[in-house]
Amino acid sequence: MAGFLKVLLRNALQGPSTDPYPFAPTFSPKEIRGQVVVDPEKCMGCGICDYTCVAGAIHIDKREDGHTITVYHNACCRCANCYKYCPVGAIYLTDNWHSAHDHAVQYEQIEQQVITKEHCLNCGEPIRPIPLELATRLYAGKDDIDPDHVRHLCPKCRQMEDARRLHNSLAKPEQA
Repeated sequence: MAGFLKVLLRNALQGPSTDPYPFAPTFSPKEIRGQVVVDPEKCMGCGICDYTCVAGAIHIDKREDGHTITVYHNACCRCANCYKYCPVGAIYLTDNWHSAHDHAVQYEQIEQQVITKEHCLNCGEPIRPIPLELATRLYAGKDDIDPDHVRHLCPKCRQMEDARRLHNSLAKPEQA
């Protein structure tokens, strides 16, 4: 009996030891996997997120002027494959892990992003530009290349410009 009174007294002095949620904000661990968010500025529409989503919660619909990415939060199992395999870092996970909702609104738990294409600066072909962050990393240390210009070129025009630049750099030593 004395052990019970000791525990009761200790609990009365320390207060509740349970989480106050839903009556107050709760603690979220640092590495928690919450809702999936797509950054439309970085997304190139490669489809890897759609392919690696084990729950089938991500769908990419191709359109003439780009594509639409739909994330069904109701179906997402928070596996983070989309985040892990996205080559340009266009997908990230928030710390919002609260996914409880009424059955009536289950189909409203979606996020949709429309990604539009631009035209190549050289040939005019519709493309999705490389994110500036990626272009800066790809062309790091090359002072004669403007990453912001190169990212707005289609792959063929980028290849031609790189070949022209390489040819010019190889031709200069022979002239000297």
